[in-house]
Amino acid sequence: MDFKEFLESESSRQPHYLLIGSPISHSVSPMMHNTALEHHNLKATYHAVAVRNSEISTLIAHLNRLEFLGANITIPYKEMLFDAMDTLGMEAAQIGAINTIVKRDGKIVGENTDAYGFKVTLEEHENDLSGQRAIIFGTGGATKAITFALHQMGVEEIVMVSRRPGRYDDKEGITMCNYENWSAYAEEAAIIINATPLGMVPNTDATPVGNDEIYLLEDKICYDIVYNPRETTFMKQAKEAGGIPIGGLDMLIHQGAKSFRLWTGLEFPLGLIKMKLDDVFPY
Repeated sequence: MDFKEFLESESSRQPHYLLIGSPISHSVSPMMHNTALEHHNLKATYHAVAVRNSEISTLIAHLNRLEFLGANITIPYKEMLFDAMDTLGMEAAQIGAINTIVKRDGKIVGENTDAYGFKVTLEEHENDLSGQRAIIFGTGGATKAITFALHQMGVEEIVMVSRRPGRYDDKEGITMCNYENWSAYAEEAAIIINATPLGMVPNTDATPVGNDEIYLLEDKICYDIVYNPRETTFMKQAKEAGGIPIGGLDMLIHQGAKSFRLWTGLEFPLGLIKMKLDDVFPY
């Protein structure tokens, strides 16, 4: 729902968590977190709210209300709300973007669980990227978390593909290129990541890889952080080329699990949530 509509609702006057972004209608985070809240018999609800840029000051004021317990942040606010926090968790400060807001000791704390979600998913697939090259499409807030996780995993070189190369030029170990010349780096890459919204509902045919570039995905880990649809066009291209596709749903689950632990100190009921997600996104 729209943020204005939420503020006018009874839900805003009860204990609640939020997903803050735009667009948010496609999100399954409310289903996941409300399942977890109900599982632990916690008297709170989780709501996805579409926030406009003009509403940011109203949103920041709302974060200080007693009824507000915490939030997840998605596109396009992971970097925009970074400076609005009272303080930052260690990883969020290093990454330079937040995806989670926690209330701690009367302060609004910005955290980042995206790096954790990304890393855990790769570790579950038993992929060793030490000393390897990674290619990332996109340079937004999610890319910052992914870069942090890749460095933790020992990746030696990161190539960022951007329509506006240059943003990260001063970062050690990062090479910038554009969509016209990224293929020059593909042969020696171990993993190729889509960290853009390309392919997300409703524009499910979109992909960062052109039809004449699909062959470059052969034998590569092809990780798409988009989770809706469960199998994106980029993942289909990877299958066609003989690559190894990994979707964004597990990253969503694991980053959500860490957010939930930060808010409540309790564990996400992973089995129950995965079962519900299988109903929403059948294989």
